[in-house]
Amino acid sequence: MKAVLFDGLVLGLQYGLLGVGLTLVYGLGGILNLAHGQMAVVAAISAALAMNAGMPAVPAVLLGLLVGGLIGLLLDSTVMRPVYKERGESRVLLSLLLTIGIGFVIDGLLVWQFPIATLRLNIGGGPISIFGVPMRAGSLVATAVALIAAGLLVAFFRYSVTGRAVRSVIQDEEGARLVGVNPAAVRTLIFSLSGVLAGLVAVTRSMTAPIGVTAGISFTILALIVAVIGGLGSVAGSFLAGMILGVINTISSFYIGTYITTIVLLTAAAVTILIRPSGLLGQRE
Repeated sequence: MKAVLFDGLVLGLQYGLLGVGLTLVYGLGGILNLAHGQMAVVAAISAALAMNAGMPAVPAVLLGLLVGGLIGLLLDSTVMRPVYKERGESRVLLSLLLTIGIGFVIDGLLVWQFPIATLRLNIGGGPISIFGVPMRAGSLVATAVALIAAGLLVAFFRYSVTGRAVRSVIQDEEGARLVGVNPAAVRTLIFSLSGVLAGLVAVTRSMTAPIGVTAGISFTILALIVAVIGGLGSVAGSFLAGMILGVINTISSFYIGTYITTIVLLTAAAVTILIRPSGLLGQRE
């Protein structure tokens, strides 16, 4: 049972990072990016293609993360511009329609051009005992990367000037503008950062399981579930929800089965919405 729980915590950290990218974009601009999972896959496939071309693993992974960030920058500077002009429910609806279309286009292009491309990072070494539980080296490296990323995010939002500017826009966009913060520049930064985080999730997942070109939809669904349960706009809520869902996922998969696990996660999201519509740590309106 301890091994199952440890695997759940490892998975939960990755879920948390996946949800953070989505929830930050929503918190800043009221936009639900349903191409979030496809951004992760493009970053992963870019790294895989670079490795196949002979590039070492670490530079290839960094290239993949850069590609993820550039996709976020491209989306923000093109198709998101008319979305930002809308307000309220119209902005959310338009962002849903546009990004789901972009997601389908990316899926189609990937399947067309790179149907068998897969990212799998093999971490050498045998199992390592953690509190008496043998853990795969890939899982431990993925956990370390996720923890470092989470720590950097916390430090960025808490201690940096830019991070405080992001928090001010999330809390009160008009007030932030009055004190000299440019909400448009902040949104561009966060959209790019969400692409990097999505790519990082795909990279860490590839240390334990291969990432193929069709994984985008499942990544997006997981990101939505994590963001809804944690509270849209709450970074801490995303990590909390990710840890909870990671443990639920592994326990359910171990005792019930993988297919039923998706139903369990969707049920958890539905129950959370009924009990606490704002999410675990989301702000009540």
